[in-house]
Amino acid sequence: MTPSAAVVPPLSIEGLHFGWGQGRNALHNCRLQIPGPGLWMLVGSNGSGKSTLLRLIAGLLTPAEGRITCQGRPALVFQNPDHQLLLPSCGSDLQLGLPEGLDDGERAERVASALAQVGLPGLQQRPIHSLSGGQKQRLAIAGALASAATLLLLDEPTALLDPDSQRDVLELIHRLCHRSTSPLTALWITHRLEELERCDGAARMEGGAIGPWQSGESLRRSLAPLPAGGPER
Repeated sequence: MTPSAAVVPPLSIEGLHFGWGQGRNALHNCRLQIPGPGLWMLVGSNGSGKSTLLRLIAGLLTPAEGRITCQGRPALVFQNPDHQLLLPSCGSDLQLGLPEGLDDGERAERVASALAQVGLPGLQQRPIHSLSGGQKQRLAIAGALASAATLLLLDEPTALLDPDSQRDVLELIHRLCHRSTSPLTALWITHRLEELERCDGAARMEGGAIGPWQSGESLRRSLAPLPAGGPER
């Protein structure tokens, strides 16, 4: 029998260090490995380094030491979608992140497919200002899909949404990470412990370091309710 090929981790981080200057260390010897596609969640108090970690993985910051290995393209989805939706219409905004080398037909097809995957079919001409908060967050996720990202980095994506939109966005990401063809990998930061019920693994981040993966249910039982999210370094 031919042995099956080893699964290459979508994300591997070794010995990561990052500081903001004046002795303020955000990450200290941070290590993380995501074993395969799925929805993986990080929980931690404000200032624990979670948002900094996502920005390092996305390439928006440069570590002082350590190694980040991504198999595929990462894409960051912010807590507030207004911070990353830049153009007037849904279609024009998605055009910004498309890979180079596509012809007009391929670009139009990529945009239409991304909108359909997040439940916004046919809204290419829709003005972004007319969307609800939940629709804007789904559009931001569509931008990641249109860019051909395979690793979604989600920084408290439901923090500013109403309960129905929170559930919709969580179920959307869960579905994308468990589809039968080309499932995605998502690293999701949350303060909402009830969201841990939908993850494939969860870990606690404190003091710039990450604990071991465990089930969402196990981590939730071990934690008291965390303070609501907000701006964090």
